[in-house]
Amino acid sequence: MRFPFIESGCSRSDMEFLKSDGARTGLFFGATSGVITTIGLIVGLNSGTQSITAVLGGILVIAVADAMSDALGIHLAEEANPNTNHGHVWAATIMTFVTKFVFSISFAIPLLLLPLGTAVIASVIWGLIVIVVLSYLLAKSQGESPLYIIAEHVGIAALVLVFSHFIGVWVAATFG
Repeated sequence: MRFPFIESGCSRSDMEFLKSDGARTGLFFGATSGVITTIGLIVGLNSGTQSITAVLGGILVIAVADAMSDALGIHLAEEANPNTNHGHVWAATIMTFVTKFVFSISFAIPLLLLPLGTAVIASVIWGLIVIVVLSYLLAKSQGESPLYIIAEHVGIAALVLVFSHFIGVWVAATFG
């Protein structure tokens, strides 16, 4: 897949692919879900277990099971729309699975290369970079201010991280 908007500095005319039906839905949903779910899981499991086995196992399960679950969810949601066609439904389904899987599994790389604490920080930074880039592309494709959209989405991601951390701490304190 070619991304001409990256090559040309994200001009509005080059962003037309982002306005396509199912692929755009799957790309943004799959990538965002892959990032938010996975960094929340990493932070929560690390806070609760401080175990690379638990964190890496969680990532691998999320990459497969949650990608399939989200793809089916998007498939059903798109099929429920009477104004959609089969091409749109399948494009959204396939793109959701692929992007969710790829983005989720990408978080395993820091865990395989770095000590756990450093890998968690690197994963959070990687995840926030992806959210910023996706938010920027979304804002530009809709003619909106990127700063507001980025702040909104990074704020939500930060809430997920805070809640995940404290849930992990609570689980460890209660059951550990």
